[in-house]
Amino acid sequence: MKKTIILFLFISASFVAVSQPKEEKKVEAAVTYLISALESGDKTSLENITMEKLSYGHSGGNIETREQFIENLVSGKSDFVTIKTSNQTISISGNTSIVRLRLDAKTLDKGKEAEVHLHVMLVFQKEKGDWKMLARQAVKLVS
Repeated sequence: MKKTIILFLFISASFVAVSQPKEEKKVEAAVTYLISALESGDKTSLENITMEKLSYGHSGGNIETREQFIENLVSGKSDFVTIKTSNQTISISGNTSIVRLRLDAKTLDKGKEAEVHLHVMLVFQKEKGDWKMLARQAVKLVS
């Protein structure tokens, strides 16, 4: 009996270890999709990657709803010209994933060129099999 329990635990742990990288790859793909949607400002893409109850926090302290976030990108009020990410980590717990990354971008907000250098935390949640952004918070890098 003891051997059966140990075997069961080993098989269960192996299954979790195999499925985790598969889900991490799906989260990675969702982040890539998000970055593309941010750069393009495409309304449909932004709607597809975000959840209805999105809370989008900027490094300056401003918090936007999903509607505000999408409208600002679609209208050009907020415009990511190019985005580069690095140092990405992914942590998954059930249907929730936390992604941390460094974001370096060129922006054109209200016609003004700028660069931003941020640490970003993204929270994704699985909805109907797809990972979607539920929350985002950024902080400026300290030099």
